[in-house]
Amino acid sequence: MAPRVLVSDSLSPAAVQIFKLRGVEVDFQPALGKDKDKLAEIIGNYDGLAIRSATKVSAKILEKASRLKVIGRAGIGVDNVDIPAATAKGIIVMNTPFGNSITTAEHAVTMMLALARQIPQADASTQAGKWEKNRFMGVEITGKTLGVIGCGNIGSIVADRAQGLKMTVIAYDPFLSPERALDLGVEKVELDDLLSRADFITLHTPLTEKTRNILDAKALGRTKKGVRIVNCARGGLVDEVALRAALDAGHVAGAAFDVFTEEPATKNVLFGHPNVVCTPHLGASTTEAQENVALQVAEQMSDYLLRGAITNAVNFPSITAEEAPRLKPFIALAEKLGSFAGQLTETGITRVHVAYDGEVAEMKIKALTSAALAGLLRPMLGDDVNVVSAPAVAKERGILVEETIRGAEGEFDNLITVTVITERQTRHLAGTVYADGKPRIVDIKGIRMDAEFAPSMIYVTNEDKPGFVGRFASLLGDAGINIATFHLGREERGGAAICLVEVDGDVPAELLAKVQALPQVRQAKPLKF
Repeated sequence: MAPRVLVSDSLSPAAVQIFKLRGVEVDFQPALGKDKDKLAEIIGNYDGLAIRSATKVSAKILEKASRLKVIGRAGIGVDNVDIPAATAKGIIVMNTPFGNSITTAEHAVTMMLALARQIPQADASTQAGKWEKNRFMGVEITGKTLGVIGCGNIGSIVADRAQGLKMTVIAYDPFLSPERALDLGVEKVELDDLLSRADFITLHTPLTEKTRNILDAKALGRTKKGVRIVNCARGGLVDEVALRAALDAGHVAGAAFDVFTEEPATKNVLFGHPNVVCTPHLGASTTEAQENVALQVAEQMSDYLLRGAITNAVNFPSITAEEAPRLKPFIALAEKLGSFAGQLTETGITRVHVAYDGEVAEMKIKALTSAALAGLLRPMLGDDVNVVSAPAVAKERGILVEETIRGAEGEFDNLITVTVITERQTRHLAGTVYADGKPRIVDIKGIRMDAEFAPSMIYVTNEDKPGFVGRFASLLGDAGINIATFHLGREERGGAAICLVEVDGDVPAELLAKVQALPQVRQAKPLKF
């Protein structure tokens, strides 16, 4: 029996035709996304669900999806899908992360030009019959410096277009290697340098805890007077209240926003300012982009339903059903080792080396390396990075990825070692899976350790001197933080040491600052797994 796919949002007729030509039965009901009761009533009849943004795939709908195998989102955002609920039911969730990159980049360039020449304001004035020729004095962009925050897929396209407009492009992106920056023809800089030099700033980074309000009041205060700011990436990257104050004070000359902290944005602190240009999240809204993502999702879903091939899945690696049970604990280990390194990495990564020793070397290591890369990149780039997209994201940023397989050496039947080389240092971590199936970290920078990964941990590098443990434990006790497990390791007596502590609950920033201030401490970082 041919697999059946329900299309519940408006999708290109060409995409529907792809399903049919590939031998997939299609039920095209583009208005169904707005009728969640009807969707829940019939979803049990389908193997696949193709959606855009209107359909909300909740846990309640998934409860009724008795035979659903795959959800395909034509576009990048999957926040309208309950991914944990889908994963729990074994439903693959796919997206099309690169289909609208050019369109979004072009919108950012368009917004920059509109801002430079006050096009929307001049249009409104002229159509009102005012002819205020002397009121709208713009600026040229030729010879100006564009600061790109986030130089991944979209940011690199913007950089290319800006160079065609004879702009000087500087970029801040901790995951952009010097080699990739050279290929793009951009100068890689630190954030403070970008803020002080840029005439225009454009943001192209995901919204994560590290990037939220990356342009806050303090950062805006460090910008060049007269700077113009463009945000076509994510609402929340810029502190809108602080930006309004900087606009009112005349420090920021103008802003062009396509995205907002709260959407739909029917009101916003930026609205009404004479030097602000706004659009209603139109970044991906071109005929070409919508056609591209529709065709891609139809191809991907057909490949999965007919051949079992998994492409751009956000919740599952590219492995077969037979391999999954054996690989699962090692995928978890690889991802956690990568996450450990990623949470500690603050400078550009140039190379990642993953070594597999013993039994694990005989497994599908590509899936394991992808898991390690996803863990490594996600702390900086957000949940858009998954085990499928991580290798492409790493390549996009010029990160060299290497793998080594070896026979069992030493005391472990299996061992995964992740080495991360940045512009400033080399860090390596090793872990294993014991007979109980639980991943453990057994080596940090050559120092022996034996610890399970916990939801909340504190990682401290310190000097092996008397008094540290007592002071450290007292600080945690005074803060009301309970210690669950405590692991210590050292290179040699009196030398470099490591402390890895599992705690109950989150680690307050003020506590971390006190730990960092201890005389023996070199570094203190919170970790989440």
